[in-house]
Amino acid sequence: MTLDLSGRLAVVTGASRGIGYSMAKELAAAGAHVIAVARTVGGLEELDDQIKAEHARTGKGEATLVPLDLADMAGIDRLGGAIHERWGKLDILVANAAVLGVISPIGHVEAKTFEKVMTINVTATWRLIRSVDPLLRLSDAGRAIIMSSNAAHSARAFWAPYAASKAAVETMMRSWAHETQSLPLRVNAADPGATRTAMRAQAVPGEDPETLPHPSEIARRILPLASPELKETGLIFQAKHNRFVAYQQPE
Repeated sequence: MTLDLSGRLAVVTGASRGIGYSMAKELAAAGAHVIAVARTVGGLEELDDQIKAEHARTGKGEATLVPLDLADMAGIDRLGGAIHERWGKLDILVANAAVLGVISPIGHVEAKTFEKVMTINVTATWRLIRSVDPLLRLSDAGRAIIMSSNAAHSARAFWAPYAASKAAVETMMRSWAHETQSLPLRVNAADPGATRTAMRAQAVPGEDPETLPHPSEIARRILPLASPELKETGLIFQAKHNRFVAYQQPE
């Protein structure tokens, strides 16, 4: 059954390319008004053109563009305030924006690189959650999708900063889900798996991108996490296997 998100308001960060771009398009195609957040104005404008073309064809979906560097913490606070002033609530959050840093032995990682990964991937995600949590609570079916990675669990050699940042983000997600489990708000992480993105090419430069799923395919699999009918909370959705998995305590 086609998901209908008509009348619902969604925030997507990192919306100018990759999975964020595709998630924004899928949400708009389902009828949502998408607040698209990214640093790259050109990518946001291209997204807006795509959504407008789809709207002209189907009458569904609109976009509001927000050029914002997520290192601007005060800017994230202002975003929540602006949403409250204009719409009074938020229905969907897709916290997608992230940086890789470097693939390197942990002892060789420069301090400024580690700090940037933590700032964008962890602190900005927390700041975003803090900014929109009150708005999601005002929705009849608030949905939060926190993009993560299997790196959070595999702890692969040379991936330490990125892996640590995603582990932190998942732990925040779980705490948030526990705090809100008695509310209509549902909070989950999404692990897209290896995807044909610029970040993946940076991480694994020798890999043939044609062997990986396109971001649009991954976005279509993740989209149902925005459904008002969703029951799950505090879990990881593995896009590769199209399933939710639960956390386990260390043995």
